[in-house]
Amino acid sequence: MAQLNATTYGERIKNEITDGIEITDTLEQVIISENGEFHQFDTIAKNLMSDSIESMQLAPNGIVTDIYPAEGNKAGKIDLLHDKERKEISCYARDNHTIITQGSFELKQGGYGIAVRNPVYLKDKRGQEYFWGFTIVILRVPDIFSDAISALLNFGYEYKILKTATPWSDDYKVVYQSDDQINHPVSYTFTIGHENWKLEITPKVGWRNNTLLIIISGMFLTISLLLSVLTRVWLVAKEHKNKYQILARTDSLTNIYNRYGFDELAEKMISKNPQAHFVAALLDIDDFKFINDIYGHSYGDRALKILADSMKAFFPSDALLGRNGGDEFCILLPNCTFEEADVQLQQFTKLPKIFSYHNEEHAFYISLGYAEYPTFASSHSQLMRCADAALYEIKLHGKNGCMAYRKGLQSGARKQLGFALKDISEHLPGAFIIYRADKEDDELFYANHEFLHMAGYKSMDELFRLTQKRFHNLIRKDEQQQIETSIWKQIDSGNENDYVHFHLRKADGTYLSVLDHGRIVESQQYGRVFYVLFMDWEDMHIRYSDKFSE
Repeated sequence: MAQLNATTYGERIKNEITDGIEITDTLEQVIISENGEFHQFDTIAKNLMSDSIESMQLAPNGIVTDIYPAEGNKAGKIDLLHDKERKEISCYARDNHTIITQGSFELKQGGYGIAVRNPVYLKDKRGQEYFWGFTIVILRVPDIFSDAISALLNFGYEYKILKTATPWSDDYKVVYQSDDQINHPVSYTFTIGHENWKLEITPKVGWRNNTLLIIISGMFLTISLLLSVLTRVWLVAKEHKNKYQILARTDSLTNIYNRYGFDELAEKMISKNPQAHFVAALLDIDDFKFINDIYGHSYGDRALKILADSMKAFFPSDALLGRNGGDEFCILLPNCTFEEADVQLQQFTKLPKIFSYHNEEHAFYISLGYAEYPTFASSHSQLMRCADAALYEIKLHGKNGCMAYRKGLQSGARKQLGFALKDISEHLPGAFIIYRADKEDDELFYANHEFLHMAGYKSMDELFRLTQKRFHNLIRKDEQQQIETSIWKQIDSGNENDYVHFHLRKADGTYLSVLDHGRIVESQQYGRVFYVLFMDWEDMHIRYSDKFSE
């Protein structure tokens, strides 16, 4: 029974510490999304604070520059990579790309704490990774695992929580323990990052084995076992019930509420305070199908996670956040009016949102519509319909913006506003590519199936590999300078379209005579790009010989 409890509450302690560590991940995402900058640190840190957190810190280049709360923590601004007590383990975290914990140690404000340091890495203009610094959280001990140790004390156990002194050491040091000594304990070991932790427990009354105790225990053994099993089953069932209730209301990808959980809590919040003001917002990612079609669904999921993380970091802790499904998200701001929400929602819409693909950063944008209760709605469902109408309206006005609901707006099916790039390009009656309209960097972005078939490439990956992702390398070498000059001469003279005849390099190294019809357009994601159609020159002569003869 003691071993079972050591395992159960050892896992719980692990989860409680991990929950504290995840705050450093949220701070890391803000730094990455803002390319190494961190604005409004105090506001974001304040929203992430809890009773078990002593402070949050930023340490660019390993030097602590920002601490929240600042009061009483000025002494914490130190150089981690050169400090005598912190240098070795901080350098280990930096060089091994791993989160490390240090402590417990006595806090100047009283009590004890554990320092969690998360190394953050960014990429420079050449795509090379470099060390930015650390995001740090100081966890209060024993507050961070108070639920688990309270349960152990209630069940009559003495306990000791230990961790390895360093990631490379096998020696354990005590993090926290109960008042009395423990003898012949049972233990449970778990790992966080590169460090091993251990929970040791023993009954307060000790392990008794005298004859009288054996006789008495034997009389009640069956009843005790039965009660123990039933109690354990009840506790496990209760924990599982709570876990499943949370899972039923949580979106597994983003770890915010799903539509069921959001609607349920929003209804309760408004019903409980019907006279209060609420602002509801609906938002989605502009051209999300484009991200899935070009980069793949795994990168689409990454964009969804980044958007959810930015919502959690930006909005106050009492805001209700949810994902309706697909790329649509929802927000409910309690005790908030239109005037109070307007600047906040406009600011969040303009906040840079970026995901990485093959060591390159790509920005994506959102559209957001919002409405106020009870000004325009008398219920939660009506409020969300108003926000949906505002979102529909901003989509019709060009996307990438934020709009408030006003009377007369009508909700619509946003998914019907256009076709996906893949739907159109794969059914075009011709070969089609997209590449960057830049004289120095003509990067290939996309080719449809018809182009791959015509040029003999098995896939886009093979096309990108053999051409090094450059349009320049699709042109026969002796024609490259002439053809590129012709294209830009047509464009620079004010034409939107260009027409050129050249020999296209096929996958097997042979060449195909083609007519290239290109158009230059502005892309929100990439700036100026060329959309190009190709026609087989010889085939055109055969099919339209009468036109060529004229």
